[in-house]
Amino acid sequence: MADPIIRMVDIEKHFGRVIALAGVTLEIFPGECHCLLGDNGAGKSTFIKTMSGVHKPTHGEIFFEGQPLHFDDPRDAITAGIATVYQDLAMIPLMSVSRNFFMGNEPLKRIAGFPFFDHARANTVTMEEMRKMGINLRGPDQAVGTLSGGERQTVAIARAVYFGAKVLILDEPTSALGVRQTSNVLATIDRVRKKGIAVVFITHNVRHALAVGDRFTVLNRGKTMGTAMQGEITPEELQDLMAGGQEMAELEGSLGGTV
Repeated sequence: MADPIIRMVDIEKHFGRVIALAGVTLEIFPGECHCLLGDNGAGKSTFIKTMSGVHKPTHGEIFFEGQPLHFDDPRDAITAGIATVYQDLAMIPLMSVSRNFFMGNEPLKRIAGFPFFDHARANTVTMEEMRKMGINLRGPDQAVGTLSGGERQTVAIARAVYFGAKVLILDEPTSALGVRQTSNVLATIDRVRKKGIAVVFITHNVRHALAVGDRFTVLNRGKTMGTAMQGEITPEELQDLMAGGQEMAELEGSLGGTV
């Protein structure tokens, strides 16, 4: 296996007296889909924000491509090649797909010495990149708000890949999607992984994780409960780790096995 592109060692993150992460160690490899699972409050959001430069760890070290990583803000992470797609997607519904695709990175052309948005290039690139992800748009001027939830997720993913992501962090990308839309997003994740890009897939859905994941790490109360390879762990075992197996067993016992 290649060297890890990201290595997080004994990461702690404190917010006053609240310990959100309590010594997390994790490696992310190029071309893998590493699923980070955990119930609400497990520390998943704090973890990805620490990885992507939003939060600075209270203790521990992060290495990116073998070098110590010290990002001052998320822009530094994006420049280095760590892109995060959050649930809200940061898109403007009434704006066209191509405008959203290039928002903040607009291609320009000069006319009489003045810079103008290069619609033709933006439209061509957007249509081509979306086709690569298995989405055939009606046209690049289609408003993002008219797309399905899965298609909007794919726009955000395709945008990150086009602008050079080496690590793609996906924050619950399937949480609010139907079956068909979820299938489309999982297929997109598979395509991205095959390009050699590392995918960090944050989810609480075991079935979705097992569909595309290569490795699985479970977070519970800010700590890692272990990492397993595909084929080494059953859905029931993953679910048990997420819920806190010992706690569930004690609860079942106290309720006479009715849980």
